[in-house]
Amino acid sequence: MEAVIADDDGTLYGYYHNEVGDAFCRNSLKEAPRIGAARSVDGGQIWEPLGIVLEAPPRSSDCVTNNVFFVGGVGDFSVQLDPTSRDLYFFYSQYIRWDRLQGVGVARLAWADRDRPSGKAMVFGSRTWFPARSVTQANGTVQWVYPAAVPIFPALQPWHDDDDVVDAFWGPSVHWNTYLDQYVMLLNHAKDAQWSQEGIYVSFAPRLDDPKLWSTPVRILDGGRWYPQVMGLEEGTGTDKVAGRWARFFMGGASDYLIQFIK
Repeated sequence: MEAVIADDDGTLYGYYHNEVGDAFCRNSLKEAPRIGAARSVDGGQIWEPLGIVLEAPPRSSDCVTNNVFFVGGVGDFSVQLDPTSRDLYFFYSQYIRWDRLQGVGVARLAWADRDRPSGKAMVFGSRTWFPARSVTQANGTVQWVYPAAVPIFPALQPWHDDDDVVDAFWGPSVHWNTYLDQYVMLLNHAKDAQWSQEGIYVSFAPRLDDPKLWSTPVRILDGGRWYPQVMGLEEGTGTDKVAGRWARFFMGGASDYLIQFIK
């Protein structure tokens, strides 16, 4: 579970990274992630599944990829609820086979649809938001087909090609920074198909509703480990989604350092 949002009544909405075998690549041992939702009314002890929120389009995987983990899919994400509690924004990694569509994508889900999220997410396509479409199967069940995002940070060297070189951002972690009065995104940057870490980068945006506002990522650390993230220090308000001038800086689930943001 890579993101949890608390409702005003204490209900928790969790969003999880789910790796599954890809039906298009039947003989591959690699997987394709997707994003699902769950709900808890007892502080996280028991979770009720709410369905899949977002997945890659059908037949969008590369079955002979050099990528050591994935043939395609979407995942490695974070979620932010906007200040008016109108929309949830998903910032996620898109690993599908088309070079120009690999990178960091954005989707939004109306907070009002949080209890029935399947088929409700809309994907950002560089100028507008595109909805999912429903496809009725032969057995009468409905499958939701989500469009591919146009990445806000596209891969410059793709995940799926004939060489080992990769130049791609992934694993965005977003928080609101009260000191900067801006949103902050920390990113992994991969340099090869083994996911070796070239560095950790940062980007900024004044609001969530226009993904084009995110600044060009700037490297803040050479190398490093996967999953950079902050945890706010302010008592009662500091979380992984809200931080101030100083915060704990995490990599790989551990924090050895503080991070300071400067205007």
